[in-house]
Amino acid sequence: MVEVDGELIRDVMARHASSVCVVTTLYDGRLHGLTVSSFCSVSLDPPLVLVCVARLANSCELIRSSGLYAVNLLSWRQMFLADRFSGRAPLVGANFDEVQYRPAVTGAPILEGCLAWVDCRVQDTHEGGDHVIFVGHVEAAGLGPQDAALVHVNRRFQRIG
Repeated sequence: MVEVDGELIRDVMARHASSVCVVTTLYDGRLHGLTVSSFCSVSLDPPLVLVCVARLANSCELIRSSGLYAVNLLSWRQMFLADRFSGRAPLVGANFDEVQYRPAVTGAPILEGCLAWVDCRVQDTHEGGDHVIFVGHVEAAGLGPQDAALVHVNRRFQRIG
């Protein structure tokens, strides 16, 4: 039997192409966002989606406290936002300086120009190792401009579509 360690899992998951999303929330007047690639649909009826957030990320406690989040699916033209919200570029401040957005039904920020978005209220929270899984009930959703999607595969951002 081969021992499965964290490094092997990272290498395996690097080969899994996934959409690049920014999960945003609003808590106590503060906006916050985090780049994630762990997002998927759970159910159509009722409409449920989930995101996985690292337990140590600021966003984790803010989503837990606020009980809301929005998922913004990025276009390839928004790679700079993926970098900024992941911390690989200048960080986005609490008032989202230089980021165009509008408030969703819940108040979470919807990033202008994203391909699509869902606005959620947290329905369930599950502990998952070093991450927390937030299952959200979709309160509102929308489509942005049709454009090529930003995906993450082999540890790089790529354009698809």
